Amino acid sequence: MRGNSVTVIGVAVAIMLLGYAPLSVAQDKPADNMQILRDKISADKKLVVATNMELTESEAKAFWPIYDQYQKDLEKINRRIVSLLESYADDFRNKSLTDDKAKKLINEAVAIDRAEGDLKTVYAPKLSKALPMIKVLRYLQIENKIRAVVKYDIASGVPLVR
Repeated sequence: MRGNSVTVIGVAVAIMLLGYAPLSVAQDKPADNMQILRDKISADKKLVVATNMELTESEAKAFWPIYDQYQKDLEKINRRIVSLLESYADDFRNKSLTDDKAKKLINEAVAIDRAEGDLKTVYAPKLSKALPMIKVLRYLQIENKIRAVVKYDIASGVPLVR
């Protein structure tokens, strides 16, 4: 897998998760522009996956519906991450983080990590019905690499608690 493709997708997804539109996007219709950005990132990610999966026609027919549902379920987790980041950012800016709020943030971060693991647990058997195990592993590696880049990009922008 090309590292540059994953990095570009990761940065783009990180931007999308944090809700920032690129500077070149017009400000008159932010909701429409954000949807365009989401669609572009989704298409780019799908291209990275398609390029690296080397699916046969029959594998592709079985794989892509599972992929699409996985992405929808992953989006629910992404929304939780955004909410967690927004909550932390609000408390960080306002210097209003308390031990109770910190505990809630910790609990939610752990729950999000668990939800990501649970999602893989649910989808691995579905994928194994559609693909040979080596390709299931390859797909999960691709997803892990993209998520790692996204998480790194997000983490590098989040200041440590004071």
